[in-house]
Amino acid sequence: MKIYVIGGKAKSGKNVFGEYLKDELKKYGKNPCLIRITEPLYSYAKTYFSWNVNTTEKPREFLQKMGIEIIKEKLGKKTFLLDRLFEDIEILSNFFDTFIITDARLIAEFTSIKAKYPDVTTIKLNRENYDDQLTPEEKNHITETELDSYNDFDYIINNTSFEQLKKEAQNIIKKTEGEII
Repeated sequence: MKIYVIGGKAKSGKNVFGEYLKDELKKYGKNPCLIRITEPLYSYAKTYFSWNVNTTEKPREFLQKMGIEIIKEKLGKKTFLLDRLFEDIEILSNFFDTFIITDARLIAEFTSIKAKYPDVTTIKLNRENYDDQLTPEEKNHITETELDSYNDFDYIINNTSFEQLKKEAQNIIKKTEGEII
């Protein structure tokens, strides 16, 4: 089983890049699954707090507070989201052979995934000079700043356009999957 982990700041293009990777992997006969570390948080937001999944805005303040301040710090469940992710991958691996994690934000997420699985490709996306429209509090949150001090990625991509991201996805899949059969 192959895993791709995409990290970066808000609106750096992680989901779009994940879709491009998925499209490329299908060309190589793979059956990829897009998956999020924060899936339980989105489920809470939708089910219990009436977040509309059809909106383009993510419940960022809620995700940051629930994931870090409540689950990790207040409740001391430091590996809760990763444990859930690993369980989901275990279950879904009966249906998919490749996983694309589109929302890594913390160093421990990268290191834990690499420690758990033997075939992991890590990717960081940067998007320079882009107005992400986050509040100062959101911009300074650990989920937006921690990866600034981490550089152990297989690929670091500067997102300058959709076309460029698509080309980068093609190049990564060509390198990790080999020639098309």
